[in-house]
Amino acid sequence: MDEEIGRLMKNESTEIVIRVDDYGGQRGVTIREFLTSERYTGFTKQGTRIPADKWKEFVELVNRVRV
Repeated sequence: MDEEIGRLMKNESTEIVIRVDDYGGQRGVTIREFLTSERYTGFTKQGTRIPADKWKEFVELVNRVRV
């Protein structure tokens, strides 16, 4: 069961989409770009997937980011 968590505008034609999904029998979080243009509308190949068992480690790393 896929569940979209949210979207963040990257620019006027690209959104970053965060979803919890099940791929190959393993739950995880997918972060991918979604493009809307005249030529193509849909997910691009740009993105990554964090397996559920690595989620805590990923969040700890993100929390260390200072911008």
